[in-house]
Amino acid sequence: MKIALIGYGAMGKLIHRIAEEKGHEIAVIIDDADAGLSVDELAAKLRGVDAAIDFTTADAVQRNVEACVAAGVPLVEGTTGWNGQRSDIEQIVKDGNGAFVFGANFSIGVNLFYRIADFAAELFAKFPEYEAFIEEQHHSRKLDSPSGTALKIKDLISKHVEIGDIAATRAGNIPGTHRVGFDGPADQILLEHTARSREGFAAGSILAAEWIVGRTGFYEFTDVMDEVLAR
Repeated sequence: MKIALIGYGAMGKLIHRIAEEKGHEIAVIIDDADAGLSVDELAAKLRGVDAAIDFTTADAVQRNVEACVAAGVPLVEGTTGWNGQRSDIEQIVKDGNGAFVFGANFSIGVNLFYRIADFAAELFAKFPEYEAFIEEQHHSRKLDSPSGTALKIKDLISKHVEIGDIAATRAGNIPGTHRVGFDGPADQILLEHTARSREGFAAGSILAAEWIVGRTGFYEFTDVMDEVLAR
């Protein structure tokens, strides 16, 4: 598979290495020098690849989506913080018969954690003496707070139980920790996911790229996981 990397920071370089280890080719790299490209110029550079993976910034997402749709290239969107533009981006993909898959977090472990937290909340909903809470920690360079992952967990849990504000910490070099707790009068149950590195995010984004090739539509990474788990 020929992959285009949009964004070549720490995540882009990691995806580059892991993709090649899996036998894929990094055919195009879009880096800071290309930040001023128009939609048409970017689309011209992307034509001919099988999929693109974007880890850039929220304000660049719409341009990148428009360029990929114009080029006929499926896009894996790893950037977060653009949720306010979701309806516009979904319409761009739909109108252009494009292919797009996004996730608050592409870590396979985190996506399994989503399911564990969802199931746990459904259980605890039967016992109102327990109150749910969410805590998350990330490195000081992470801009969005709470994280997209924490917000996704909150959406899942709030289907079953009431939950208050997310406690978010930004400090040092924490790669990412998310906790879901259920606190009762006699005990507390705590579920935790801790990322050791970014390799899980990179591997998940490549899995999403492999999955989206040949499809059209607007998907979430949970759709990818649903299919994998159903095999």
